[in-house]
Amino acid sequence: MATRMAGLDAVRRGNLGEILRLVHHSGPRSRAVLTAETGLNRSTVADLVSTLADAGLVVERDPDPSHRVGRPSPVVVPAEGVVAIGVNPEVDAVEIAAVGFGGAVRRETREAAAADPAALAATVARVLAEWALTERVVGVGVAVPGLVRAEDGVVRLAPHLGWRDADVAGPIARATGLPVAVGNDASLGARAEHLYGAARGVDDMVYLNGGASGIGGGLVLGGRIIGGADGYAGEWGQNRASVDAADRRTETAALEDEVNRQRLLDARADGAADDEVARQRRILASTLANAVNVIAPRVIVLGGFLADLRAADAAAFDGAVRLQALDVPAERVELHAARLAGHRLLIGAAEIAFDRLLADPLG
Repeated sequence: MATRMAGLDAVRRGNLGEILRLVHHSGPRSRAVLTAETGLNRSTVADLVSTLADAGLVVERDPDPSHRVGRPSPVVVPAEGVVAIGVNPEVDAVEIAAVGFGGAVRRETREAAAADPAALAATVARVLAEWALTERVVGVGVAVPGLVRAEDGVVRLAPHLGWRDADVAGPIARATGLPVAVGNDASLGARAEHLYGAARGVDDMVYLNGGASGIGGGLVLGGRIIGGADGYAGEWGQNRASVDAADRRTETAALEDEVNRQRLLDARADGAADDEVARQRRILASTLANAVNVIAPRVIVLGGFLADLRAADAAAFDGAVRLQALDVPAERVELHAARLAGHRLLIGAAEIAFDRLLADPLG
């Protein structure tokens, strides 16, 4: 009997999490829509929604009075009094945000760069103390520009930060008293753009982000984030780019060394910005054409300075990608700038903090 009851309890927790996930990721839903989307019966959905409302996670509102067909169904809305903290340490600064359900950024700040995980923890704890948030804080998610082991969140290597085999979650958890999750920044950016941004509703996408720490990326196939062995997938910046001899500037021709934000800044200072932009656009377009051939994504999303490179002449850039790719997979691929702009990594970081709540809303 105890085993059966435990099984029923696990099913109920899963159903509660599914209802909360739907309103978190898809926005307000009527009970009728939730019933259709979950396949549960109406009385079960009503009970689950009531439980989530009692826990302060959702709010029920009266249906639209203009709805006159059939029986009115209350609308379930994610509660505003719940946030997760997103953190993104970079070489030049640490960004921190309080993010509500649906990827809504409520507060944010930019702080001085942290030398190590202990300094990062102190910064996060200080900011949260200064904010004195009245919302329920469910946890902290950290988006790190480096290789993060999926098993335990250890940062195996963040070369631009100088971190190796670093426990980032532990110091923050001790400093704040909150649960902490850690992931690769670009993979989390891909997740955010898939859930709320330029690739929303798209099952197959490639995401590349260019920032101060180089180029990272993420991959969504069949609607799922692809982490690869131990979670290390997506290191686009270390790929050896297809570079003509005249365009090559480095010995290794690694993508993030050839297509590089600092090179753009230096060229601007030297009055050679146009030539450098053109060179980097050629290399990036060739790289993306390879991605089209290998992965056949429906959408490619570019973030950071990579989006700026494309924006210099988006139509010509997209045409160059398609011209170098196989005709058939190139027919329907779309290229977009990241829609969440500077918030994408913070929203993605907050998502992994929300994961724990979605797995067990009453835990």
